[in-house]
Amino acid sequence: MRFGFSLLLLAGCAGTWTPRPGFEYHIVSTNEYDIATYRHITDNKSPIHIYIEGDGHAFNAYGEPTSDPTPRGRMMRNLAMRDDAPNVVYMARPCQFIMSPACETTDWSDGRFSARIVDAMANAIKITAKEQPVILVGYSGGGLLSGIIINRHPEIRVKGWITIAGVPNHTAWTKYFGDTPLTKSLDLNKLPNVPATHYIGARDRVVPPALARKFFPASQIVEISNADHDDFENININFD
Repeated sequence: MRFGFSLLLLAGCAGTWTPRPGFEYHIVSTNEYDIATYRHITDNKSPIHIYIEGDGHAFNAYGEPTSDPTPRGRMMRNLAMRDDAPNVVYMARPCQFIMSPACETTDWSDGRFSARIVDAMANAIKITAKEQPVILVGYSGGGLLSGIIINRHPEIRVKGWITIAGVPNHTAWTKYFGDTPLTKSLDLNKLPNVPATHYIGARDRVVPPALARKFFPASQIVEISNADHDDFENININFD
């Protein structure tokens, strides 16, 4: 019954969006949260490309936390559907699409990178990947989250880290805009020691290029001209 309800909730929030044939909707149950995913896994040895969603609709136009952080945009889902690798997974964040009983407003506001959120996502990755290697592709806040996961959970076999308009450090990010600090969240104070590529938008006003360049090595940055924060749907991600 819970599965059916969650599927209806996902469909309602996603509008008329449908996955590419070959992808199945799957709920990953962690200790506290049910995580919505779409997956296409056909090879039990090749790396799994895991696309981690951004912060979603976490705040309204007045800067107040919303009652539902489900993303309104479809860019990350569409990027995952375009990936022709044998193993691809789109993974939402806790409380997106599925409002688990454990969900609290802090989970998508000041605690969006808290230890329990990071550990829940890491658990979802481990359940999904089992013993297979993974390449994590994180968008916006999902970029920061994936970096924290790599550092905090070295048991996950991460072969590569890719960010798209990724937040490099939330303390510097909130300070840059004069926003309230995310006091309940972990931060990324040391970059993961894995091969990485960071796609940044030349016109991104949410994660300005100057902020990204302050933290990410120049050799790992690929700047997309004319791209703003949510205009990466047509990029060709290099997984080599």
